[in-house]
Amino acid sequence: MSDTSSDGLNRRSLLRAAAALGGASLVSACGGLKGTGASSSDVLRIGYVSPQTGPLAGFATADNFVVKRIQEAMRDGFTAGGKKRRIEIVVKDTQSNPNRATEVTRQLINSDKVDLIVGSSTPDTTNPVADQCEANGIPNVTTIAPWEAWFHGRGGKAGQGFTYTTLFFFGMREFAECFFPMWQRMDVPNKNVAALWPNDTDANAFRQGLGPMMKKAGYTPVDGGAYQGGATDFTAQIAKFKESEADLFTCTPIPPDFQTFWKQARQQGFKPKLATVAKVMLFPSEAEALGELAADIATDFWWTPAHPYKSTLDGTSARQLADAFAADTGKQWTQALGSVYSLFEIAIQAFKEAGDPKDRDEVASRLRSMKISCMSGNLDFTTGPHPGIAIQHPVGGQWRKGERFPWDVVIVDNSGNKDVPVGGDLRPTNA
Repeated sequence: MSDTSSDGLNRRSLLRAAAALGGASLVSACGGLKGTGASSSDVLRIGYVSPQTGPLAGFATADNFVVKRIQEAMRDGFTAGGKKRRIEIVVKDTQSNPNRATEVTRQLINSDKVDLIVGSSTPDTTNPVADQCEANGIPNVTTIAPWEAWFHGRGGKAGQGFTYTTLFFFGMREFAECFFPMWQRMDVPNKNVAALWPNDTDANAFRQGLGPMMKKAGYTPVDGGAYQGGATDFTAQIAKFKESEADLFTCTPIPPDFQTFWKQARQQGFKPKLATVAKVMLFPSEAEALGELAADIATDFWWTPAHPYKSTLDGTSARQLADAFAADTGKQWTQALGSVYSLFEIAIQAFKEAGDPKDRDEVASRLRSMKISCMSGNLDFTTGPHPGIAIQHPVGGQWRKGERFPWDVVIVDNSGNKDVPVGGDLRPTNA
């Protein structure tokens, strides 16, 4: 496969330019239809939606690389429905806006005529994308959103699930299995947990789901209040947390809000002994932005180079994928790398398993019944809390000064997933 299309333009440059403009880029595993002699039935189009720009852009750092890797892995095509097929990928940027996510998903369905849509990163993306796919009968799989926020946030019916839309990630129980063991290892005078939960779909899932689990486990959540995203002054929340004498801290804000909060917390003297955060500090860029204040902040890790998982497409290991990303981009791996890669693994597997990969109902059925061991581990969409949801099991990791890059992750607790080795001791965030 050549990296240059028939008009002489570099494909990667096209992809990056389109992403920077918030537009779409159409790329193909075999260079497109021109000159291939392929009919439209030979080509399977996958739409990909993610927040490549805006406050959630950290989630999409690996997108261009993953699309390129999928192109390379699929350059010779594959057999589905008794004939050779080729993949085309149409990339759309939500600009971190749920309304934009709805708009670009409609474009994929109505204008780009895709056969399946995948999407990633927070309910601001996954929910509007899935809603459009469900309404229009388009097979869909998304990831990196707590299943409760995805399922209940879309009005899912217990035990029934959705017809066309599926998800792999985890939920409140898995967050508890990740965070609670780290809390238990801290010697703290009380079990008050400061909780910075804004008023959005994600945080409300934590407030309504993790909050009761905390109480059942003997912890007392100290809710800072349902503030609106984009806040610039967290003095009231910090005062409440200090008054409660909470030595444990958790949160689910958007990344820019956490950066603001954490700096103000240090300035105003709120220094919890252990911070276990969600939705933020998932990526190296966030640790770099905080500098010294990033040290020993803990969060959930559902994919790292240490995870013992491999690609279904070419056998690449998690470590090899992370190393290839660094070699190709000069950047550090992010855990979204594994998740986005698996979106395409799952999509291609559904096409392969379908008698007719152009039959949307059949492909959707294959997604709902899928069991696959892939870059994101062993995923079973039939045994989740509801049909069409596959559960991952995160482990606890902390940010430490790195060697090759400014900050790196050390896995400090694998209570939730023994497949992943522990790489170091749990340390207090603030001694």
